[in-house]
Amino acid sequence: MRLLNKVAIVTGAAESIGKAIAIRFAREGASVVVNYRTKADLAAKVVLQIQAFGGKAIAFCADVSNEIEVQLMIQKTIETYGKVDILVNNAGIDPRKKWDEISVEDWDHVMATNVRSQFICAKAVFPSMKLQEYGKIINVSSVVFLTGQKGYVHYVASKGAIIGFTRALANEVGIHHINVNAIILGAIETENELVKLGSSDAQKMATTMLMDVQAIPQRIQTSDIEGMFLFLASNDSDLITGQSMNIDGGWMMY
Repeated sequence: MRLLNKVAIVTGAAESIGKAIAIRFAREGASVVVNYRTKADLAAKVVLQIQAFGGKAIAFCADVSNEIEVQLMIQKTIETYGKVDILVNNAGIDPRKKWDEISVEDWDHVMATNVRSQFICAKAVFPSMKLQEYGKIINVSSVVFLTGQKGYVHYVASKGAIIGFTRALANEVGIHHINVNAIILGAIETENELVKLGSSDAQKMATTMLMDVQAIPQRIQTSDIEGMFLFLASNDSDLITGQSMNIDGGWMMY
């Protein structure tokens, strides 16, 4: 078990990507805090799924863009498990809207959910990680930062900000043996995506488009990305920091 005796917080872990990461970490021996904001029933199911194979997990409701709620989550984590070793900043939203129809309120909401949340969560876990001179922070970005995708100006900007934040924070905390890296995700097939696409025709169209732009013509599943998260959360990546890892089937190369 590569994460034996480690404690991990995964934000936005009630479903989809966050759920897959939380379960994989638990299978590798970590005690996991399943963060959620609105879907308590789904978060509870993730905890039960982890406990079913003997893993350790608790669910905690917190809006990760709210500093007070995040501090309460960290406090509960330390009360329950004694420390924080790993933070996965996964929570985020990706509303679609024409750029000239995006209101200032829309912009601020996306930035708060996708970027401010990562800063708040990283700052909140820092005292525990600094005390033990060890920590792994993994920030989730998106391939749209590299493609400049239409219809997502606020989302694209937020995902680019995450890369800058990752690099700067890595320089700030490296002296304490805390690693900070980002994972740039391509189009991952999740429950949320299938709901958004709606009809089977829309899903086929999306798949056809991806097969044209990806070097590897294969839909990426959540099971395909777990390994990179595990690697960056484990001791195998102790000398890797400030980096951005693409998992996009070869859509973008740089």
